[in-house]
Amino acid sequence: MTLSTKPAQRLRRRRRVRAKVHGTPERPRISVFRSNRGIFAQLVDDVAGHTVASVSWTEASLRDLGPTEQASEAGKLLAQRAQAAGVQRAVFDRGGYRYHGRVKALAEGTREGGLAV
Repeated sequence: MTLSTKPAQRLRRRRRVRAKVHGTPERPRISVFRSNRGIFAQLVDDVAGHTVASVSWTEASLRDLGPTEQASEAGKLLAQRAQAAGVQRAVFDRGGYRYHGRVKALAEGTREGGLAV
């Protein structure tokens, strides 16, 4: 039996997902980080190695919402910023988290915002 911490387990899952998911200029990767206090997401072009758009729970419009509602609104805001940058499609990188709860709400929010994920 191996003794590994939860962050170490998440890191292994994250690396496994990242080996399969790559962002391109036409279809960047939505990278998700979920903390106990909020959620962060970025649209990353892995070919050029830069961030196209990002959203954070610390923004004024998201700070006072509940966790799931906050994630959903963050997804819609990320979709708006992506479309302003000329991105219509993206791939979803769940960052080693289960596709459940806040992570799922963020993905559905980006779809509702008009981004094809």
